[in-house]
This record gives sequence, C-alpha cells and structure tokens, in this order.
Amino acid sequence: PEPAKEWLQSHEDREKLDGLYECILCACCSTSCPSYWWNGDRYLGPAVLLQAYRWLIDSRDEAKGERLDNLEDPFRLYRCHTIMNCAQACPKGLNPAKA
Repeated sequence: PEPAKEWLQSHEDREKLDGLYECILCACCSTSCPSYWWNGDRYLGPAVLLQAYRWLIDSRDEAKGERLDNLEDPFRLYRCHTIMNCAQACPKGLNPAKA
C-alpha cells in the first residue's frame, strides 16, 4: 500500500544525515569503547548512540519524542569519555563520538 503522505526533506536537512547512513552495524566502535566494556549493561555504546542520533536529526521522523524518552536515563547517554577509540576502530571512517 502507498503511504498516506510523502515526507519531503530540504537539501540542508538531508546533508545532516550524511555520514550516518554509512554505518554497517559491525559494532567495532562499541567493542573498542572502554565505557562500554565497563558498563555494557547500562551504557548504550557508540553504535546505538550513532543510530539514535541518525533518527533524532531526521526531519521526517515522527517518533522523536518517543525516541528521546527511551534515551532519558543519563547512564545510557553520558558515559562517553571522548577516548575516541570508536572513531579509530570504525571501518567506514565514521565518528560515533560526534553523535
């Protein structure tokens, strides 16, 4: 079935997503992250945060509030210590720490 409406996006909004679609979900960034090693049961890790950021900045997304609610726990978000192992380990050259 065809969608009820089409979500158009400006060139500027689309450019914000560059570098986020390229993630291949290999989790090299998460497995190289000391914060994730120590707190993997609570800290989401770089791979998940990169994907969450990708959806949050997409102007077409209708579930932004729900996504933010799921990230509410400060332990899930604020455990990055900017060691930057994630950026060095990424085979696609992405920088999850920027998310």
